[in-house]
Amino acid sequence: MCSPKPSVILSVQTAAQVSLLASTVWCVPSHVTAVHHLCDPVWTIPAPPLIVKMPHAYPFLTPEQKKELSDIAQRIVAPGKGILAADESTGSVAKRFQSINAENTEENRRLYRQLLFTADDRVKPCIGGVILFHETLYQKTDDGKLFSQLLKERGMVVGIKVDKGVVPLAGTNGETTTQGLDGLYERCAQYKKDGADFAKWRCVLKITPTTPSRLAIIENANVLARYASICQMHGIVPIVEPEILPDGDHDLKRCQYVTEKVLAAVYKALSDHHVYLEGTLLKPNMVTAGHSCSQKNAPQEVAMATVTALRRTVPPAVPGITFLSGGQSEEEATLNLNAINQCPLHKPWALTFSYGRALQASALKAWGGKKENGKACQEEFVKRALNNSQACVGKYVSSGDKGAAAGESLFVANHAY
Repeated sequence: MCSPKPSVILSVQTAAQVSLLASTVWCVPSHVTAVHHLCDPVWTIPAPPLIVKMPHAYPFLTPEQKKELSDIAQRIVAPGKGILAADESTGSVAKRFQSINAENTEENRRLYRQLLFTADDRVKPCIGGVILFHETLYQKTDDGKLFSQLLKERGMVVGIKVDKGVVPLAGTNGETTTQGLDGLYERCAQYKKDGADFAKWRCVLKITPTTPSRLAIIENANVLARYASICQMHGIVPIVEPEILPDGDHDLKRCQYVTEKVLAAVYKALSDHHVYLEGTLLKPNMVTAGHSCSQKNAPQEVAMATVTALRRTVPPAVPGITFLSGGQSEEEATLNLNAINQCPLHKPWALTFSYGRALQASALKAWGGKKENGKACQEEFVKRALNNSQACVGKYVSSGDKGAAAGESLFVANHAY
């Protein structure tokens, strides 16, 4: 047994040094930087100099590129304007067409979308942009004009869905991430040449007692940020869509809490990836109680929770927020959007719509897959476009003439495009 010796002081300031001394030091609490040992000789380990370097963004966008992106985003969300989401995949269209007993062929998909894109001029002040599916970008009208060219001539910005759908995220409780980053750089370059000026990428999170997990939140935020930066390199405005599904019985307060956590992570990731916020748009869910929740909230309650969550997380540099309808009925989506724009809190962004089902449900039902119903289909679409145009400036008043499917729930469990 060794005899006690005078205590010694070792300068232990790095993990590597603590590891080196593991055989001679009895216990090193994490907050201790000086270690006493009674038996060993005195020896001193100098700490290396601590050098902290701040991150540095090497500019990848010229002032001209930034202006182009900003101008595109501003055009899409100009006052009274929103987005028609016509980017349903072939599989999603099959489900919609099945509800009206229409065959899901490429020609029927072309005919139906042609009706939407050629609706009369009343829609021009209402629709700032149209999101297309890959197939639709290259389809033409009956007289041979590309849909993309037709939309541009009508003053609408052409968009394209670029993600490849959701896939399971290993080690989670049924959570997902979104695939499609491979080859995205090349696809964006081609889409820009072919007339697309903005893009959409959808990530999906869900609320349960154990989700969304931190892994799902961070993974999806980083995927969205990587997609956004690739788009901007090619002059394409990215719509960032972190959708929190309405599935479940959670209440409004729980949805608001999760929405804030998700959006905070998304904007941290966008900052880390040097994304130019003035050249982006956000497509979030509204803050609503889960579809199975017994307590239903008034539009004013939805509006207050939604705007509060956005004010806490979304920088004012973002030009516009284009809400998804999230399975709400056509009328409900319009009433909630109207209440959001009437909310007395300060709102530094345009607050508008990017609706698929909530613009098309009545139109699709009126069409019924029959050529002779084309005018009826267009009339229903125009009606919904006008209503939502009023709602995105807070001036919608329900007339009672709600349309063929305006009050029907459009909820689809675990909705996938």
